[in-house]
Amino acid sequence: MVLTGFRPRRLLVVVAVLFGVLAAGVAPAAAHAALTGSDPAQGSVVAHAPEQVALTFSEGVAMGNDSLRVLDPQGKRVDRGKLRNLCSGSVVKYGAGLPPGLPNGTYTVAWQAISADSHPVSGAFTFSIGAPSKTAAAVPQQQVGGGLVGALYEIARYLAYAGFVLLVGGAAFVVACRPAAARVRSVQRLVVRGWALLTGATLAMLLLRTPYTGSGKLADVFDFGGLQQVVMSKPGAALLSRLLLLAAAALFVAVLFGAYARLHAPDGTDANDTDGSDGTGEAEDAEDAAKRRKDLTFGLAAGGTVLAAGLATTWAIAEHASTGLQPAVAMPVDVLHLLAVAAWLGGLAALLVSLYWGPPVERTAVRRFSRVAFGSVLVLVATGTYQSWRQVGSWHALTDTSYGQLLLVKVGLVAVMVAVAGLSRRWTGRLTTATLGTARTNHTNRTESTAAPAVAQDTSAPSDTEDAPAADTAGSGGPADPARVAQLARQQAALVTARKKRIRDADPVRRGLRRSVLTEAAVAVLLLAVTTALTTTEPARTAEAVKAASADRSPDANQPRVLNVPFDTGGADGKGTARLDLDPGRSGGGNELRLRIADPSGKARDVPQVEVSFTLGAKKLGPLPVALRHSGTGHWTASGVQLPVPGRWQLSLLVRTSDFDQVTETRNVTID
Repeated sequence: MVLTGFRPRRLLVVVAVLFGVLAAGVAPAAAHAALTGSDPAQGSVVAHAPEQVALTFSEGVAMGNDSLRVLDPQGKRVDRGKLRNLCSGSVVKYGAGLPPGLPNGTYTVAWQAISADSHPVSGAFTFSIGAPSKTAAAVPQQQVGGGLVGALYEIARYLAYAGFVLLVGGAAFVVACRPAAARVRSVQRLVVRGWALLTGATLAMLLLRTPYTGSGKLADVFDFGGLQQVVMSKPGAALLSRLLLLAAAALFVAVLFGAYARLHAPDGTDANDTDGSDGTGEAEDAEDAAKRRKDLTFGLAAGGTVLAAGLATTWAIAEHASTGLQPAVAMPVDVLHLLAVAAWLGGLAALLVSLYWGPPVERTAVRRFSRVAFGSVLVLVATGTYQSWRQVGSWHALTDTSYGQLLLVKVGLVAVMVAVAGLSRRWTGRLTTATLGTARTNHTNRTESTAAPAVAQDTSAPSDTEDAPAADTAGSGGPADPARVAQLARQQAALVTARKKRIRDADPVRRGLRRSVLTEAAVAVLLLAVTTALTTTEPARTAEAVKAASADRSPDANQPRVLNVPFDTGGADGKGTARLDLDPGRSGGGNELRLRIADPSGKARDVPQVEVSFTLGAKKLGPLPVALRHSGTGHWTASGVQLPVPGRWQLSLLVRTSDFDQVTETRNVTID
C-alpha cells in the first residue's frame, strides 16, 4: 500500500500542506448577488439630472440607507440618504433619490449590500449629466469581504464546519455504533474539541461580521453598535441561534460522557471506579441497568438528532439554500446533506482516534459504522444531485464557472473516499471478534511472556503498583521514598501501555484497517476544504444568468473592435496597413488598444511617429489622445483607454514615415 511506513502525524502534516495549497488556489469569495442593471446606465451621459439612481440585482439583497451613495465630481455625497425599495415580483431593485438641479459633470455611484446567502457584495460606476467633467470622485478599489478580515472570516467558516462534523459525527458514532467509546479518552477529547471549535469559530464569525460586511477594518470587531445591527440581520440571527444550540449541546456532551459512559462500563459499574465497586457497595440489578441504558440511549439519540438538525439549519437558512430556486425544498435537503456529511466524516474521525489511541475496537462497532457510512453516502448522492442541479443548472456550467469546477473537484474527492472506504470494508470483512477485540491468544501469550521479565527487570516491582512502596521499603530497609515510588509507578504504567500497544498493533488486519481509515480521513480534510470554498463561490446558475443578462444588453460588447486602415504618406515606402484592435471596445475604462503597422507585403515595420485619438462629435467629446507604447517591431500597445460614453466615435490615426511624409486617416467605430 502507498501508506506503508507512514506515521499518522507525518501524513497529517502532508494533508495540512495540501490544504494550504488548495486554500491558496481558491479565489476570493465571488459576489453571489450581482448587479445586472442600473438607471442611469454605467458610463452613460444624460441630458438632465435624473430623479433617482436605481440598481437591479440578480437575487435578493439586504441594503440600508448608507448602502447606496452618489458622489459629485468633488466627492461630496448628493443623494437624499434614504433607500427606496423598488422590488416588484421577481425583480430585485433599489434606488436613492437625487435633488433637482444637479450641475453637469461626472457622478460616481458606490454601493454595497449583503446577498440573501449572507455574503457581502459591492461595486461602483460613473455616469455624467450634460457632459463628462474633468474630475470625478475616486472609485473605491477594495471590495468588501476581502483582505485580512475576509481571510479570517473564511478560516472561521472552515473551522465551524470542521467543529460541526467532529461534534455531531463523533457523538453519533458513540450512540449508534460503539457505546463503549463513551469511556474512551481519545473519543471524548475529539467530541469536546469539536464543540469548542464550533463555538469559538461561531463567536469569531459573529464578531467579524461587522468589518466583513462593512469597513473591512479588523478593529471594528469591537464596534458593539455594529454587532447589534449584525444580530438583527438574518446571518447574525443564525449565528446567535447556533450559540444557543451549542449551550444545549454542552449539556448533551456532559450526559454522554457522564451518566451514559458509567452505564456502559464493562462490569456495569461507574466508569471512574478502578476497583470494580459501584461506589455504594451494592451492584445494580442487571435488568434495571439494561432498561436504564435503553432509555438513556433513546433520549440521547432523539435529543442529539434535534440538536444536530438545529445546528445544520443555522447554515441552511443563511447560505446558498436560502435563496434561488425552491428554497422551501432546498433548505431541508441542505440540512440532510450536512447531517450525512457529519455522520460519515465525523464518525470516521472517531473511528480513527479509536484505532490509534484507544483500546481495541470491537468488530461489531466497525461493521455498524460501515453501515452508517454507506447510508450517509446514499443520502449524500441524492441530496448532492439535487443541489448540483439547483446551483449549476447546465452541463457546460460545470466547466465554464468556478463553482462548477470546484464541484467537479468535490465529486472526485468523494469518489476517492468511496473507493478507499471499499478497501476499509474489505479489511473489516477479514476481521474476527478475536482479531479486533484482542490479539490472537497465542501471540498475546508469547508477547506477555517476553514482556514480563522486562517489567520485573526495569521496575524491580510486581505488576500491582500499589505494592511498589512495600517492595522498595523491603529492599532498602528504610522508609519508602515518595519520589522513587512515583517513578516506579510511572515506569510500570508506561511499560504496561507499551505492551498493550505492541499486542494491539501486531495484528496485520488491524494495521490495514487503520491505514485505510487514515487515508479516508486525509481525503476528508481536503473534501471539507473544497466544501467550504463552494459556500463562498458564486453559484454557477447565478453566474450564467448574469452573463446572459450582460449579453442581452450588448450582444457584441465582449467582442473587440478590429479596424484595418490602409495608408499612403506619399513618400518612398509610404504605403502600408495599420491594424487596430480595441478590446473589449466598451465605454468606460479598461480598454486595451493594440496597433500593428505592416508594409504592403504584410511584414511588420516601424515608423518614426504614430498617433491615435478618439472624438465623439455628438457629445462634443475629444479628441482624446491615446498614450501608445512601442512593444516591438511594428507593434504599439496602450492600456486603460478611456471612452467615457457609448456612441459612434471617430478614430484618428496619424502615421509619419519620414521627416516630411505623414497622413491622417479617420474611421468610425461604435462603442457600447
